[in-house]
Amino acid sequence: MIHICFTDFEERITTQAFMMQDTRSNPNLIVVAFRGTEAWDPYDMRSTVDISWYELKGMGKGKTHGGFMKDLGLQKTMGFPKELQQPTRRRCFAYYTLRRKLRLVLRENREARFIFTGHSLGGALAILFAAVLVLHEEAWLLEKLVAVYTFAQPRVGDPKFGEFMDNKLRKFDVKYYRYVYNHDLLPRIPYVDFKHFGTCIFFNSSYKGKVLAEEPYKNFYPWPWTLPMMMDAVWEFIRGFILPYKKGPEYKDSWLMIMARIMGFALPGISNHLPPDYVNATRLGILPPDQLKTD
Repeated sequence: MIHICFTDFEERITTQAFMMQDTRSNPNLIVVAFRGTEAWDPYDMRSTVDISWYELKGMGKGKTHGGFMKDLGLQKTMGFPKELQQPTRRRCFAYYTLRRKLRLVLRENREARFIFTGHSLGGALAILFAAVLVLHEEAWLLEKLVAVYTFAQPRVGDPKFGEFMDNKLRKFDVKYYRYVYNHDLLPRIPYVDFKHFGTCIFFNSSYKGKVLAEEPYKNFYPWPWTLPMMMDAVWEFIRGFILPYKKGPEYKDSWLMIMARIMGFALPGISNHLPPDYVNATRLGILPPDQLKTD
């Protein structure tokens, strides 16, 4: 089921989420996946660069990324009320629409569990959805939330917000893993006063993984690393032609990916943000045996 939702601040439809249920697993697993930034969409890009703060009362004085909260359903005059009467189907808001659907499905199947996930902007919305559930004291839903898995997720809040969320996720036994591929720029922004929380699963350009508190070179451009970053970009370009022969045709880079890899020669981190490397990392990635128990 696809949900296309309205943003009160932009007064237009921008946010997309996908809700799927695996009825073969026992208990059933529901996946709520948020779409990332759509290429060349100025409204999507505006959400990422809107680094205004929004303070959620009752969340340890923590502050969150205003642009992402607006995409999730923040209201101009009311903030994030626990209940909201949505006037029409065309003016539905992501958080309220998806929470209502989750309530319906989980009441019909009380053994079912669910996860949140997303890439880039979608990853930010995934973890912030969990944060608003905490804000609204939705204990019944949080007890059924198994995990939040994000890929290439930018930072979403300040250190106080991160500390508050770490404590709440631990209380409800919700796992939170951020997957970061190599030199990807997006997990390393915004810079000033923003900080990640949760566990980072980091993969380098050979898809070798580490479990870390935060990705290496967290502010992206320590100058001594510039040359190695560019060398990595060249290797990734070459690897794109080798991988289909070693692992199968499904690993072949598209023309868009090839173009992005060429851009990576000059701007390392641009090509690393596209989904194919995250897909490859989850399929081919290797974690050290002593860290597997952490995943």
